[in-house]
Amino acid sequence: MTTHARARARANNQRANQYTEMWIVGNPEDLAVMIHAARITGRLVYVSAPHPMGGDDTRHRRYLRLRTS
Repeated sequence: MTTHARARARANNQRANQYTEMWIVGNPEDLAVMIHAARITGRLVYVSAPHPMGGDDTRHRRYLRLRTS
């Protein structure tokens, strides 16, 4: 592995370690509380639109990206 390739791999790992990505599932009211908490702490980077789970399930799922530091 060349020096350039090692430096690039290290930089990519550092960027990847800065964020946590997850799907959260719950009632819209519960999700709103969680998202609000992440927003006021400054950790929230991105939140997707709510996606219904489908069928008779009234829960929604949302994708979050949070800062780790």
